[in-house]
Amino acid sequence: MFTHFSSDIAHIALPSQFTFPFCYEAHPLSILAAEELQEKLTIQSDWQHNFGLQSADETSPIGKMFGVLVVQSSEGEIGYLSAYSGKLTNMARPAGFVPSIYEMPAEPNYFTLGSDEITLLTKQIAALQNDADFKAAHQSLREAKAAGEQELLELREMLRESKADRKTRREAARLEMPEAEFKTFEAELASESVKRQQYVGHRKRFWLAEVERCEKAVIPLAEKLNAFQEKRASISADLQRQIFEAYQFLDASGETKSLLDIFTEEQAPAGAGECAAPKLLNYAFANNLKPISMAEFWWGASPSSEIRKHGHFYPACKSKCQPILGHMLGKTEVEVNPLLTNYGEGKQIETIFEDEHLCVINKPEGLLSTPGKEISDSVATRMKAKYPKATGPMVVHRLDQDTSGIMLIAKSIEVHKMLQAQFIERSIKKRYLAVLDGDQTPDAGLIDLPLRVDLDNRPYQVICYTHGKRAITHYKVIERNKGVTRIKLTPVTGRSHQLRVHMAHQLGLNSPIKGDTLYGSKANRMHLHADYIEFVHPISGRKKRVSCAAEF
Repeated sequence: MFTHFSSDIAHIALPSQFTFPFCYEAHPLSILAAEELQEKLTIQSDWQHNFGLQSADETSPIGKMFGVLVVQSSEGEIGYLSAYSGKLTNMARPAGFVPSIYEMPAEPNYFTLGSDEITLLTKQIAALQNDADFKAAHQSLREAKAAGEQELLELREMLRESKADRKTRREAARLEMPEAEFKTFEAELASESVKRQQYVGHRKRFWLAEVERCEKAVIPLAEKLNAFQEKRASISADLQRQIFEAYQFLDASGETKSLLDIFTEEQAPAGAGECAAPKLLNYAFANNLKPISMAEFWWGASPSSEIRKHGHFYPACKSKCQPILGHMLGKTEVEVNPLLTNYGEGKQIETIFEDEHLCVINKPEGLLSTPGKEISDSVATRMKAKYPKATGPMVVHRLDQDTSGIMLIAKSIEVHKMLQAQFIERSIKKRYLAVLDGDQTPDAGLIDLPLRVDLDNRPYQVICYTHGKRAITHYKVIERNKGVTRIKLTPVTGRSHQLRVHMAHQLGLNSPIKGDTLYGSKANRMHLHADYIEFVHPISGRKKRVSCAAEF
């Protein structure tokens, strides 16, 4: 699996630390290895897979994440390993790619035998659920319960009405009858009440007996169904446990941990261990190869919900790979997480407008709006330090760390509430300036694509028509020049990463914002700036318009 570089790499210095896999800028050796693998993918003819790059292919296109791991052999040779995430083709693993962490033994094996038993139980469950006697027994039980509930409901209403009627008759008799006659009448009313209560009790006992009779017919069938279902669940859980135990991951010292060991407090996500990164590292550690640098790239058509650009580099996924790679790289010297760097340090906040109630600032790119888990420096902390007598939260709305521009700051909790109310009512108008990679954008239009967080890979957002929240953006092109587009963006809604996803996604403008490291490619900065805001001053009631030019 060790592949020698086709090009001369003598002039490329080795990195001093291994790649931090969840946020990185690909090393030149990783870039070269990826380019060589991409060339092989382009010209190879030994196997077939529809990546969605050939329009004539009638099969469903499935893009794939590939990975390259630059390694050094015990003899000092530098080369690289190649891998892909998940399954690639229906054939055996193509030559040149490292194997999976765990490859199922030849049939028959515990998995196929267990799967066959699960299939048989599933058929038995379906047959029992479709059995005429099973259906009839359950139908009789449902009808008995419904009829009993309906009659008892009507009888309770009858008791309520008869009680009210007796009260009316009693009050009338009290006024009209002699005392002796009234007492006799009152006793008759009491007897009438007892008889009605007894009748209701009789009907209640009848329906309890009827439901019990129907349940006796259902119980043996239900017990048989439950036995099938419990057995299927037990076999399935045991198969999963065996598979999770079979996935053993090495670290640099040779220590292994299974998926069960790694995901101790929660169940491992589906597909855990099948991504390119753990495959590459496991093969390297198993074959005495020292990891030097790593990169993963997307090859093929983008999925319908996520943003994946053909040939672009991407970090390892977090839900599946972060716990696994945490073990695998535990004894390897890894680069410092770039996300722990305060990119706002030393950058000043410009005040555009200020009075005793609020201020409008220009946030520099790289500075957090509110404190993060590791970095406390933010607009919120700086404003609190600048205005120590301010009450309540001061930041009215947020901008992404990499976005610059206008933010509203409240100096009192009352002003904060009134400004937030305007955001909730969508009466505040905001506008952004962006530069897009690409110049095929229509002159103007509207994007309406619902968004939700990628649960497997936060903080990424995905398009989701089932669970996503509606997100609307108006856009208007200002200028096209040398393959880039300057554009004005007016969001109607304020979803997380809304503008970034609407620009980059294939159903949006399919042109990521320049420098967007999540959904596009790295540049000197992300070219997104909040340049205009319009709101009603919560104290004066006058409309306020503020603009702030971008630095790019």
